[in-house]
Amino acid sequence: PLSPHAVRRLAAAAPALPTPWPAEAREQLVTLLGAGRPTVDVWAALEAEGLIDALLPDWERVRCRPQRNPVHTWTVDRHLVETAVRAAGLTRRVQRPDLLLVAALLHDIGKGWPGDHSVAGEVIARDVAARIGFDAADAAVLATLVRHHLLLVETATRRDLDDPATVRSVADAVATVPTLELLHALTEADALATGPAAWSSWRASLVGDLVRRAAAVLAGESVPEDEPATITAEHERLAVEAFRTGGPVLSLHARADEAAVPRDDAGPDPADGPEPLGVELLIAVPDQAGVLPAVAGVLALHRLTVRTAELRAVTLPAEVVPETGASGPVLLLEWRVAAEYGSLPQAARLRADLVRALEGSLDIPARLAERDAAYPRRRGVPAPPPRVTVAPTTSRRATVIEVRAQDAPGLLRRIGRALESADVMVRSAHVSTLGANAVDAFYVTGGDGEPLAQERAVGVARGVEEALRA
Repeated sequence: PLSPHAVRRLAAAAPALPTPWPAEAREQLVTLLGAGRPTVDVWAALEAEGLIDALLPDWERVRCRPQRNPVHTWTVDRHLVETAVRAAGLTRRVQRPDLLLVAALLHDIGKGWPGDHSVAGEVIARDVAARIGFDAADAAVLATLVRHHLLLVETATRRDLDDPATVRSVADAVATVPTLELLHALTEADALATGPAAWSSWRASLVGDLVRRAAAVLAGESVPEDEPATITAEHERLAVEAFRTGGPVLSLHARADEAAVPRDDAGPDPADGPEPLGVELLIAVPDQAGVLPAVAGVLALHRLTVRTAELRAVTLPAEVVPETGASGPVLLLEWRVAAEYGSLPQAARLRADLVRALEGSLDIPARLAERDAAYPRRRGVPAPPPRVTVAPTTSRRATVIEVRAQDAPGLLRRIGRALESADVMVRSAHVSTLGANAVDAFYVTGGDGEPLAQERAVGVARGVEEALRA
């Protein structure tokens, strides 16, 4: 670490840098940012003597600035430095480590200005890049990274990765494979520096999958057009059994996470204890009303947190059910859930509760309210009201309804009931929760299987919002 005396002498004697900076000065900044954990103390010492403000005038607006989202561990300025520390451990994954480190330092710099911090930060990043001596092409890359630093994680957790429009939108935003690699590393560094709730092996696997698909598009591979999802042997077995018995059939098992959270020597492990057990739940049930809210409610009763849900109707050919010689639609539901308390519920108990929920003999709201009443309520600032919007998308598959609300047991059930009341079909649900905030995206169609007209989509969103506010 720097001694206080050395820092004071540096502040008193160091001449102002010209604009643009000499290459050596920029390289020294990059070296400091890439030093890992020691960067934090050195940066704090320089900042205490006003040297950082002299080098980066925009820094003053983020110094000691509190975060709006409680998922963050650090103030904005400390978070930026912590992100650079995390990025230092990822520099071997990118072609331009210098751009990664500077983007890490600047990605939230727009939080000191009004409006969308990503949009404001893009302008600031381009200006800072030119000031410290990057050429126009590099400045453009830095501006892109700052503008889209939330793109990968938000798209991966809130959108359907099997939808060609999802992958194309990411590829169009980043334009090149090297920029995509930089954005991937920045996304991970940002999340690791945010707090334990912001990164997990599940999020890492989704982001990695999205990056691989976008890289393939940027490499010239075509995106497969919308095709019917493949029905596996297990899907068919469950669907046939559901059709024969007339009741729900399910398969429940633990699922190994596709990707582990990388660790480095930049600091403590981001996880705050073991990650919830990942669970894959497959359900087949003869097509009927109320399936989504019923399943969501039963999962809430069993303390299973939904991560993703995909729903589709299949019609079994007559030869598959030879006993009856008939055919009919069966709903297939694929759920990724987390067992928050570390153990799986018994499949038989899940099925029994699901049967009762579909029959209407299980009062899910009352059960959830009874459980909630057993715990003392914490007094605090009232949560902001829910907001439901029609998300902009170029998807030819469905309309995307996005719900932002205070997370609570049974939230997905209430949303499902509201969507069913609006007479729309839910194709998939993508659930993302950070702290106490849920941001859920629902891909919906009309009864004809087509995306909704804009006017109707707005009406559906309004109806869901009114139901959640009631």
